[in-house]
Amino acid sequence: MEVRCHSPLVPPSFYPRIPEKTIVEEHGDADLLQVLADDYSRRILVTADEEPMTAKSLAEECDASLTTVYRRVSELKEHGLIEERTEVSPEKSHHSVYETVLEDVRVTVADGSISVAIETRDGLADSFTSMWGEIGDEV
Repeated sequence: MEVRCHSPLVPPSFYPRIPEKTIVEEHGDADLLQVLADDYSRRILVTADEEPMTAKSLAEECDASLTTVYRRVSELKEHGLIEERTEVSPEKSHHSVYETVLEDVRVTVADGSISVAIETRDGLADSFTSMWGEIGDEV
């Protein structure tokens, strides 16, 4: 995950182009910036970027209460920054795991306004690639 700020002082050619396969969403509200400004939200994003994690594991790793983790995960999901999946354990129990899908955040200040653009991973493509990798390991 990378955070960059665009400035009118730096020419646009300085920033690398976004590959066409990525998903870019424009956010006009300040809510996304508030979510990213929150320390717990950032900890969750970084921790869940390493591997999919349960809320309990995120709470332990991020030194946060379970309530705080669920509240922040809800906000992160609402903004499309994290995904929830259901996994089945070897004991056949179901549990949710969370994984960061945020790849890039760009904040642009121009013409008297601030705009935020996010780039996310294509979760379906990543899951498909992962599934085929696991199948190949089993063969």
